[in-house]
Amino acid sequence: MKPSLRSGKLTQWKDDRGFGFIQPADGSKDVFLHMSELQDATRRPQENDTIYYYPIVDSDGKIRACNAFILGARNKSTSPWGFLIGNAKLSAVPRSNFPIYEVLLLSILPLSGATHFTLTTRNPLPLILYSVMSLVTYALYAKDKSRAQRRQWRTPEQTLHLCELAGGWLGGFIAQRMLRHKSQKASYQTKFWTIVAVHHIAWLVWLVWGKTRWV
Repeated sequence: MKPSLRSGKLTQWKDDRGFGFIQPADGSKDVFLHMSELQDATRRPQENDTIYYYPIVDSDGKIRACNAFILGARNKSTSPWGFLIGNAKLSAVPRSNFPIYEVLLLSILPLSGATHFTLTTRNPLPLILYSVMSLVTYALYAKDKSRAQRRQWRTPEQTLHLCELAGGWLGGFIAQRMLRHKSQKASYQTKFWTIVAVHHIAWLVWLVWGKTRWV
């Protein structure tokens, strides 16, 4: 049986850790809310916000909020497909479609540079790192979200960023879009996109100047 939409007041919010607790309008037990469960929020949550959500009971019997949104702070057109998402039925398990066009656009320059590097130097390490580290990073994102939902010990953000820097940034991007994890925290996104920019600039430099040394 699908849970019904409920509402409550956000009585606690730990912005640095990305989670808080909702006091349901019916006076029942507090409900855990993680930032990744907020739908198209136009701002960070604040205490006393009214939150609409679907209650989900975890295997340990604890209740958490799923597919939540902040009353008065929901943007249904944050992506080209926002009008479809806004009218779609919410799933009990939040997961987006694979962001194929965004992935293609982001990966053209790095993969072109890595492929050219491999053909020029006969060293496939960059391509191997991108493939392996993207899988590793995606898995770490998924594990971290699962732990957050169960209020368990989290994967340090520094570990995620190191994996992204080592070539897993594409896997991290896919995880952010598909799992809706780490995609709303501004400080995290700043570091993430800095890493992406470093990779793009490095391959641009290689394609423009570095390759001439091997001719």
